[in-house]
Amino acid sequence: MSKPSVLDCMRRVKPLHRILADAENPQHKLKRTLTAVDLTALGVGAIIGTGIFVLIGTAIVGDTVRLGAGPGITLSFLLSGFACVLAALCYAEFAAMIPVAGSAYIYSYATLGEFIAWITGWNLILEYGVASVAVAIGWSGYFNKLLQLAGLHLPYWATHAPGGPDGGGLVNLPAVIIVLLCTWILVVGIKESARMTTVIVVLKLAVIGFFIAVGADQVKPENWTPYMPNGFAGVGAAAAIVFFAYIGFDAVSTTAEEAKNPQRDIPIGIIGSLAVCTLLYLLVAGILTGMIPWQQIDVNAPIATALQQLGFKWGALIVSVGALAGITSVLVVMLMGQVRIFFAMSRDGLLGPWLVGVHPKYRTPHHATWMTGIFVALLAGILNIGAAADVANIGTLFAFVLVCIGVVVLRYAKPDEKRPFRTPLMPWLPIAGALACFALMTFLPLVTWIRFIGWTVIGVVVYLVYSMHRSRLNTEPSLP
Repeated sequence: MSKPSVLDCMRRVKPLHRILADAENPQHKLKRTLTAVDLTALGVGAIIGTGIFVLIGTAIVGDTVRLGAGPGITLSFLLSGFACVLAALCYAEFAAMIPVAGSAYIYSYATLGEFIAWITGWNLILEYGVASVAVAIGWSGYFNKLLQLAGLHLPYWATHAPGGPDGGGLVNLPAVIIVLLCTWILVVGIKESARMTTVIVVLKLAVIGFFIAVGADQVKPENWTPYMPNGFAGVGAAAAIVFFAYIGFDAVSTTAEEAKNPQRDIPIGIIGSLAVCTLLYLLVAGILTGMIPWQQIDVNAPIATALQQLGFKWGALIVSVGALAGITSVLVVMLMGQVRIFFAMSRDGLLGPWLVGVHPKYRTPHHATWMTGIFVALLAGILNIGAAADVANIGTLFAFVLVCIGVVVLRYAKPDEKRPFRTPLMPWLPIAGALACFALMTFLPLVTWIRFIGWTVIGVVVYLVYSMHRSRLNTEPSLP
């Protein structure tokens, strides 16, 4: 038999029956323990965090490279939320149909071919890895603020990364410690991680409810005028920023292999968490911009600072505690998503086989977990946040575009496959989802596109040099 050409390798798809069979292999099988409530909590845990507690400030006010939305931030959340809903319905069909670890990567493998799957997985690594670093650094900032409110001060060198306008410190120890702690929790067990996330979700929902209740009485409608001070350009740019506040829902699909009843519970977890968070985002955004003039909103801790400016110092403290809890849960789920992507790609042979190891007691992918945690901890200790959110956003939006396209391809290529959940309005809804996500990508800065293209080029080289030849579809082509 002649060797397959490079083009043949790039186009080969992984059959659905083989994907499902790999997931049931006792050597690599993960433990199914998650319920619909667990999955919804994981989704809310990943969604509500850095986006609403930190990035909303930059989205409203703007920064050096783009305009802010002002009170029009509510429209920005609607635009991002709409794109996510369309993508989420496509994710739900795939996740119920292919309930294994891997998310958009494995869906692309089953529909668009190995090369597109590799590029998707490669950019999901960028999404989850960079997002985890940014979230850990944000967690450290809130932790230091809480210590200061309590009259405690950690040494500057131990709380700031090297570099920066003031010379910087030596290492961001709080960021390192929280990443390693979350990594240990993920190794101990997915169910324990979900339980911790559920507790944190209840806490931060209570804090957001507190802000809504207190802030609603402080709203001055005149602060909402003009609604779009920088026009639609500002609203669109802000939508691309606050998209970071939504990306956690796709992490639910990465845990499909650990769900008790994935065909029913994964769609509930994805769509339920997205619906809850969109409603809360709209309420928080509307109240925040109504409390104080949008130009005065702080870009670092917008919600807590707004309460403090109106004399609610105790309220600012409560919100800061909730923000810290919220960001912690985001970090747990982001790390979890990164690990599951590594695990799925390794199981297919596209990454080193060591990553596919499963702990004999906890049945978690402990090799991939520790490697991810140590790598993210090191970067969080020495890097500044910078444009991390933008980089994570473009990687995620790219994956969403491919998922929307893939669900149409598979519907026509495999029309008779069992689909416990079916994306409605086929093919128009997925097409609209792909276009909406690409439209948000166009609002991201040029430097973000350059970084994205550079990372993708590196991924192409890695695929051609290593992954294409190590793929199990290449080394074990005769398997049923």
